[in-house]
Amino acid sequence: MTKKISYLIVGLILTTGFYSCMSENKSGRTDTYSSGAISFASDESFSPIIDEERDVFEHTYPDAHLTPIYTSESEAINLLLQDSVWMAITSRDFKPEELQSLKDRKQFPQSIKFAYDGLALIQNKQNTDSCISVKDIRRILTGEVTRWDQIYPNSKRGEITVVFDNKRSATVHYVEDSILGGKPITSPNVYAVDSTAQVVAAVEEDPNAIGIIGSNWLNDKRDSTNLTFRKEIRPMAVTSLDVANVANSWKPYQYYFYNGNYPLVRTLYILLNDTHMGLPTGFKNFIISQDKGQMIILKAGLLPAYGNLTVRSVHVTD
Repeated sequence: MTKKISYLIVGLILTTGFYSCMSENKSGRTDTYSSGAISFASDESFSPIIDEERDVFEHTYPDAHLTPIYTSESEAINLLLQDSVWMAITSRDFKPEELQSLKDRKQFPQSIKFAYDGLALIQNKQNTDSCISVKDIRRILTGEVTRWDQIYPNSKRGEITVVFDNKRSATVHYVEDSILGGKPITSPNVYAVDSTAQVVAAVEEDPNAIGIIGSNWLNDKRDSTNLTFRKEIRPMAVTSLDVANVANSWKPYQYYFYNGNYPLVRTLYILLNDTHMGLPTGFKNFIISQDKGQMIILKAGLLPAYGNLTVRSVHVTD
């Protein structure tokens, strides 16, 4: 069988490099845009892509040392607001009151979009009910639906359980904000573990489970086209229509983020409060650079925020 699959290539335009302008240092910091040592905070679900960015940045600039604090999204932002870090990686922008709090302290916060990823629903390989609608996801999270046969009448599976990475994570925030319309999750069959890796492990063990994770955890690093996924789990195909089927549902491929078919796409942000214009600013510039940082985003299976996108069609024979 021959499938026509579209994927993305970024046509890169080399932009201007880093700038080394530094404000007067009143904080005692000695880091520059390419040297020194700092910590930054990030939601744990973004750790695969952020670790790749950090590794290449530190290889490029051997005098730079970045220590990530992987935590919940809420805690990452709190650390930034408390001046414990100068950079946070999140799936949301500053709230108006957060911006105002920083500005009241004569600081200059910035938010920079750097990528788009998909919220992926993963399931055990034994579960053959592989398509789902956003409407049914909502019904599961509110407790209206508790069993697989309430969605798929012929299903042999039992009670549905849903697993999240952290109670205060970017994943939970997206679900409550974008799927539930700002309302909390109320199903008794939903629970949180401590990390995305634990979500994957829970789904591997439970054929009735749905895990909700960031799509950057899915891609098989051996596949340079990002058209395959990790072999231990299976991502579900999702539709924005009321009833899901194979023809109208889509898996979290880059191209389906790009053309709008995949309905669960979120924007990733760098939140910055670096009045010193030092290493956090340098790392931010690297992540959004089209020649390196955005190429890492592309190869990790996410959609870059910057670059000229070209769509090509290829024929793959099974």
